[in-house]
Amino acid sequence: MTPLFRTGGILISVLAILILAPGPSRGDDGAVQNQISVYTGANAQGYLQPLVNAFGAALNSTYSYSAYIPPSSFHISLEVPVMGVFFEDSDRTFTATTEQGFLPQSEVTTAPTVVGPGQAVTVPGQGGTQFSCPGGLNLNSFGLVVPQLRVSSFLGTEGILRWVAYDSGDADLGKISLFGIGGRHSLSQYMGETPPLDLAVGLLYQTFNVGENPDGGDFTSTTAFSMQVQASKRMPVGFMTFEPYTALAFETLSVDVAYDDDNGDPVTTTVDGDNDVRFTVGAGFNFVAGQIFADYSFAATNNFSFGLALGNVGRPQ
Repeated sequence: MTPLFRTGGILISVLAILILAPGPSRGDDGAVQNQISVYTGANAQGYLQPLVNAFGAALNSTYSYSAYIPPSSFHISLEVPVMGVFFEDSDRTFTATTEQGFLPQSEVTTAPTVVGPGQAVTVPGQGGTQFSCPGGLNLNSFGLVVPQLRVSSFLGTEGILRWVAYDSGDADLGKISLFGIGGRHSLSQYMGETPPLDLAVGLLYQTFNVGENPDGGDFTSTTAFSMQVQASKRMPVGFMTFEPYTALAFETLSVDVAYDDDNGDPVTTTVDGDNDVRFTVGAGFNFVAGQIFADYSFAATNNFSFGLALGNVGRPQ
């Protein structure tokens, strides 16, 4: 599995695979759960921050790609959105402080983050001691696929469900569970029979638990929330419609990471995603039996998305 994650390409995966995948560190192939064991507090947060930001940017996107919601009748679609993030040079290192009573206490301004270089950075100390800042997974990008089901419409309201749960059977990955539930409501239905554009508001709540720490609990526990206002306009193009869309979202993401440090003591660190507001622009093509779409979001961590929806998602207008 290691060669896959050292390519630095766009990875179509879940966070579990990236956070727990083997990677170069301190001369071995230990998982990130072992790599982070030398860190606590601000160091652990700094080490994980770029990947948490990427995960939050991806997970909180693509639950709405059209503001059109049928006012009534039954519609259902199975959707496969793909979300991606490219890491910047600034994501690859952070400033760490030596821990565990190491003297003299020193700052390491080029300590690798979890997505940074695979080579550990070692600091010399008193009496020939050394403190090693663990290496990262050497990633240039991050990708996420989250299948979702969309059902509408009751009084211009639709429901959205995301769900994945399985035991990978892998010693590093362990159990993986993702649950997301949300909904959207059409505002344009109150704008007359022929509104100038489609307008909708929605929200999505998600939880994501991955792996098992030495104490039997979850290695990572994630909670995400997004609230969004979206506008779009369907325009006929032959047998289909072209639909540009835009959205403004307010979002949160928090990841609790529980592990044992090098002394065997349990440590819990909470890392919050940097995104709180995002602006999205995109476009799609709508068919009788499905849609394709692509967009780009501007936020503290930018990301792109594209995907396919299959089902009776609504008649092209």
